[in-house]
Amino acid sequence: TCHDAFEEKLKNPFVHTPVKTGECSSCHNPHASSHGKLLSAEAEKICSNCHDDVVPKDARSTHSVVLEGKCAACHDPHGGKYRFNLVKGGRELCFDCHGEIGKSIAVAQFSHSPVEESCLNCHSPHGSANAALLLKSDEPSLCKGCHNTGRPAFVKRHGNYAVEEARCTSCHDPHGSNVAGMLYDNVHKPVASRMCKQCHEEPGAQTPLKTKKEGFELCRGCHYELVGKTLSRNRPHWPIFSEEGCLSCHRPHASKQAGLLKGDNNSLCGSCHEDTMKRQAMSQTKHEPVLNGECTTCHSPHASDNLFLLSEASVIDLCGSCHDWMKHSTHPIGEEVIDMRNSNLTVQCLSCHRSHGTNNKHMMPFATTTETCVQCHVKFRR
Repeated sequence: TCHDAFEEKLKNPFVHTPVKTGECSSCHNPHASSHGKLLSAEAEKICSNCHDDVVPKDARSTHSVVLEGKCAACHDPHGGKYRFNLVKGGRELCFDCHGEIGKSIAVAQFSHSPVEESCLNCHSPHGSANAALLLKSDEPSLCKGCHNTGRPAFVKRHGNYAVEEARCTSCHDPHGSNVAGMLYDNVHKPVASRMCKQCHEEPGAQTPLKTKKEGFELCRGCHYELVGKTLSRNRPHWPIFSEEGCLSCHRPHASKQAGLLKGDNNSLCGSCHEDTMKRQAMSQTKHEPVLNGECTTCHSPHASDNLFLLSEASVIDLCGSCHDWMKHSTHPIGEEVIDMRNSNLTVQCLSCHRSHGTNNKHMMPFATTTETCVQCHVKFRR
């Protein structure tokens, strides 16, 4: 009698059962509540009172909106035009959050047919007991549900290598791409030329997928100039000498990213340098290269003769490539200006600023300019 808008709600093809049966008090307190909209419990908990089984027990992955109890982000709690009271139909609902994937699919020359139909062909909407990324099952069993890996044409396309138990997404974009065979947009030249034997043993060998050499030694065969230059520097990037070698940062077959990188710089560099990314996130003044994932603006990704793999020996010259410090400050800096706190150091940009950010303005180490200055100018301390 008061909520007359529900007359229209009840006309929808899908109506939440408590609404349909008039059991409004299943979710709402009729008199008063400490929660918004007179809900009988916190919004993130109220749905689980009835729907406590939407996430599998011991799930390997769970949808973040489910973990946060934001059921209404996808479902209308009263009723709607779409099955399961979804607020939008098909993959359009998913693209509200996963917009980047939606955009890439829209412009892709080759799209994956299951994706065109529904994201739920491969993903579970709430949680998956079997795989990461909400996949219904892990690779390659998920892919083999549609793709017959025993067909002669399939075997031939993969150079007669036994790839039926390999991870398909090491080469193929599961959503769509601009490269035939739905390979990622950036393809390693030997893969594009179907020259798998350049890196792997013969397909008829006892261990056909084993690489001919380990670590960076395998990559040196083609990228000898880059590897040679890297090894000639005083400070190589440590992942190069790890067991994975170049594959610590690069994918061997194909990638969405230029340079066959495993991901954008923020996620790739942040996978090791998590503290730096957290510091940047808290910084009041964001340093644009870090914010934009342009770590290589200041750092050499492979090796350097300079501390912290900086691409310039002089911090002043490095910062000066973007900042006109002559206009920025009249404070003396340079090799002839000794840092009063440490006679082994000279005054340069990082004497007063932190390159990745702080909680303070202008990326300064202290809350006020005065606090920063009196670190050296002791006579002005109170």
